[in-house]
Parts: sequence; structure tokens; C-alpha cells
Amino acid sequence: MNETQSHPEDDVDFGGDIQAQNEVESATDQAHESLDAPETRDEEMIRLRADVDAADKRVLQAQADAENFRKRMRRDYEDQLKFAAMPLINDILQVRDNLHRAIDAAGASGDGGTSAGLRDGVAMVVKQLDDTLAKYGVEPIPAEGEEFDPNYHEAISQMPHPEIESGKVAHVAGGGFRMHGRVIRPAQVVVSTGAP
Repeated sequence: MNETQSHPEDDVDFGGDIQAQNEVESATDQAHESLDAPETRDEEMIRLRADVDAADKRVLQAQADAENFRKRMRRDYEDQLKFAAMPLINDILQVRDNLHRAIDAAGASGDGGTSAGLRDGVAMVVKQLDDTLAKYGVEPIPAEGEEFDPNYHEAISQMPHPEIESGKVAHVAGGGFRMHGRVIRPAQVVVSTGAP
């Protein structure tokens, strides 16, 4: 048998594949030609408008970012000014605590008229000090009988209490304060565990 003889079952038709390949090459050539071909005025206008729109969006985004940065910096600056006196306020609060101790000591001494006058005078100074602190945004944190809140209260111990339910503040050992809503000193409290 002759090796050059062709069998119909062995013949493969490459015509379809060649035709598809020719179509791809033709489309590629047209694409290259369209890239090399000059744009029409309408195509150029559409492209330029798209470029301008993209540039406008970038400019607006940059302006928004700059404005947000300015607002954030202004807010940080205002917070720094608002809370700059915090170390001073903490020191003044210690003086206030000592004035309250003086009032308690004068009440416990029981000397009569002398200690009552001293106690009333110191109480007036404490009231004036509290009013001045309030003017600058410093306010006491309510604690006595309140629900224990770890954001505002510091529990120093727990104790059973027949009249105060569990989880509420039974005794305030040291007053807490906040300045413009920010806690500068939590209230030191004893928390009730409920009836014994």
C-alpha cells in the first residue's frame, strides 16, 4: 500500500480553523488601523469630555479631602485648647477634696460656734470653687445610688446593703468629675451586692 495514499477518515479539515484565524487577523488589523486613523471631531470631543469629567472628579475629591483634613485639624486644635487645663483642674480637685475634709473635721469636732463658723466659711469657699469649675465645663459625675458604670465609676470594693439592690453604688469614697463630657477623674465607689 502506498504511504502517500490518503484515507478519507484520516483527512482533517483545517478550513474552519484557518477561516477563524483569518477573521481574527482581519479584526486585529482593523483595530490597529483605527488606532492609527485620526479621530473624528465627535470622537475627539467625547474623549476630551471624558478626560475633563475625570479631572473634575479628581479635583473635587482632592478638595473634599483637603476640607476634611482642615476640619479634623480644627477639631483637634479645639480639643487641645478645651482640655489644656486638665492637669491644673486635677490639682484643683485635690484642693477641693481637702476643703471637704476640713468641713467634715469641723463638723466632727463639736466645738460649737467657732467650728460652725469655720465650717460655714469653708463651705462657701467650696461652693465658689464648684461654681468656678462649672463655668469652665467641669461637672461632678453622679454616683450615689446610680447604676455602676465602669466608664464613670471606679469600684474600690463591694459590700452587701439591705436597701440598695445589687449593681448600684452604695457609697462614694471619692467624687468623680468630667470636663466637657470627658472623664478626668472617675468616682471611687463601693458597689452593693444586694441584701445579705
